[in-house]
Amino acid sequence: MNKPVSKVREAKLELYRKQGKIHARAVDGRFNRLRWALVWLTQIVFYGACWLSWESNGSSRQAILFDIAHEKLYLFGLVLWPQDALLLALVLILAATGLFLVTALAGRLFCGFLCPQTVYTAIFTWIEAKVEGDHLARLKLDRSPWGASKLLRKSFKHALWAIIALWTAIAFVGYFTPIRELLPSLLALQTGPWEAFWLIFYASFTYVQAGLAREAVCQHMCPYSRFQGVMFDPTTANVAYDRRRGEPRRTRGQGAGGDCIDCGICVEVCPTGIDIRDGLQYQCINCGLCIDACDQVMGRIGAPRGLIRFASEHELAGAPAPQGLGGRPRVAVYGALLLVFSALGVGYLAERSLLLVDVLRDRGALSRETAEGRIENAYTLKLMNLDDAPRQYRVAVSGLPGLEIVGSEQFTVAAATIRPVSLTVSAPGGVLPSGIRPIVFEVVAAHDPATRVREPSSFALP
Repeated sequence: MNKPVSKVREAKLELYRKQGKIHARAVDGRFNRLRWALVWLTQIVFYGACWLSWESNGSSRQAILFDIAHEKLYLFGLVLWPQDALLLALVLILAATGLFLVTALAGRLFCGFLCPQTVYTAIFTWIEAKVEGDHLARLKLDRSPWGASKLLRKSFKHALWAIIALWTAIAFVGYFTPIRELLPSLLALQTGPWEAFWLIFYASFTYVQAGLAREAVCQHMCPYSRFQGVMFDPTTANVAYDRRRGEPRRTRGQGAGGDCIDCGICVEVCPTGIDIRDGLQYQCINCGLCIDACDQVMGRIGAPRGLIRFASEHELAGAPAPQGLGGRPRVAVYGALLLVFSALGVGYLAERSLLLVDVLRDRGALSRETAEGRIENAYTLKLMNLDDAPRQYRVAVSGLPGLEIVGSEQFTVAAATIRPVSLTVSAPGGVLPSGIRPIVFEVVAAHDPATRVREPSSFALP
């Protein structure tokens, strides 16, 4: 290898990495196209889902809404309450386990393709490239003295970033305050303090993280990059440089040496500014852009593609990969946990009752005697209809001879609503022994007798 040329190239790349903000070179390829396809998909879902409506019993509401004020989460036809916190815990465990499984199989794929930091950084850098030019033009502009042209370009870029950040914040808050109510109140400057705080905070956070911090988040701030290594094993596929094939590096015009011509394009396209040829590094987000760039170079020089590719330590060392899950205990454990928690979530939803009942005795007066000599106790039943439609329920009571409900036994509860019901229970006097006796309230849904709840309580006899 031509050492003087190689040293010049290394010095240039080192200087490039120390320029401050990294201006990555644009590259086309299958991984870049996949990344942008996921950017479009995630943003269509994020910006669009808050506008979806759901028709229920002749009325319309937002399909996905975290109604914190009324302690409800609407997911299309599903209404979740604080009592369903176990389901939320299972969802979070599933997400974490799925992330660990993907990491054990193929490294930081989430970071490279689905992480919000990566997605919004890609959007902001695309705007930057449209306003300021390619990576060389942006570097030149950053180094140039301030003038009217530079001030205009920078101001226009930051204004577009601020618009994107603000619209992102509006969409985010729109999942907690109905978006069709939020926009008019925002235009009239009549948003509440809660909405105003989160609009300002989320817009500022997006603007700073994706526009200013950018690769520094992956390099220094992301906790996932620090502990991802414990989820790797020698068979985990990561973006890697094949040293056996690439070394010794050769410069253009040299016939001898490996396939790597030391062009440095793999460093120039890296959004975090690392040199993948130095080996696996925690800053690498497995975006695959260096693979796209290197494959293009290999195509031009007539060498096989894949000098940089997704490969495991076993593959790069030429060792045979272990067969089956027995050689990959992490994958087996994560896969088993994923199945277990998925089954628990499905079981919870299948067994989840759409009716909850809470019985409260009137403790102000344990009992009262009527003119007919019967003993009455007063109760408050809280009937919680978790369904997305109004339901009618029938209340019955048992546990003592002659026990009966005074007044109406049927009650209608609106969709996704808690209705407190005052109820009087009567028992014959002078027949039953005195004291506190156990009784049971049974609430049955009129539309589905299988939906029933038995709630224990007590009856006071003088």
